[in-house]
Amino acid sequence: MIKINNLSKIYTTEEVETTALNSINIEIKGGEFVAIMGPSGCGKSTLLNILGLLDNPSEGAYHFGEDEVSKYSERQRAQLRKGSIGFVFQSFNLIDELTVFENVELPLLYLKVPSSERKQKVEAVLERMNIMHRRNHFPQQLSGGQQQRVAIARAIVAKPRLILADEPTGNLDSANGEEVMKVLSQLNEEGTTIIMVTHSPYDANYAHRIINLFDGKVVTENIKEKFHV
Repeated sequence: MIKINNLSKIYTTEEVETTALNSINIEIKGGEFVAIMGPSGCGKSTLLNILGLLDNPSEGAYHFGEDEVSKYSERQRAQLRKGSIGFVFQSFNLIDELTVFENVELPLLYLKVPSSERKQKVEAVLERMNIMHRRNHFPQQLSGGQQQRVAIARAIVAKPRLILADEPTGNLDSANGEEVMKVLSQLNEEGTTIIMVTHSPYDANYAHRIINLFDGKVVTENIKEKFHV
């Protein structure tokens, strides 16, 4: 599903040139659950941004499905992101002025899904995430765990092929964090590919494979269990 070859990302200012990613090669099959680990500043978030088509690499190739997307324009990247990739962030990234229902509905609005179908899809995913009773509440009226369930609902409402999770339990207590990881694991068991950046060995234990980065390079890959495509 994803294949990157000799991928690098270099940030240049007038004073300094910083290599965030250095000739990385990674292949991720459809249906895998992959955790990316490493110390702060090792390139994890940069890699996730490129995988999520939020940024372009400086060098190298990035195949998403059948498409080579490394040189895509912002418009092309946005078009591919819409229905193919869901994002779950540590800081939830919900819109405070919108209700729970309206936050989850957003991806379907971008995809121009008809109103009646939107309502059906949003209600179904809110039920699944046990947050339906909060549909008319605003994010600031929710606990951290509830906000992250809303964020996951928004990420999966359009049934994307790939979910990218950036420290999804980072702002949660252990009980809510475990609940979020169980939801992600269940989604993966149903066929969704998940790539997760985490500092937590406990969270990484849910993944099939752990990729460790250091100074912008892949230093180790650990396959936790035999993965069947």
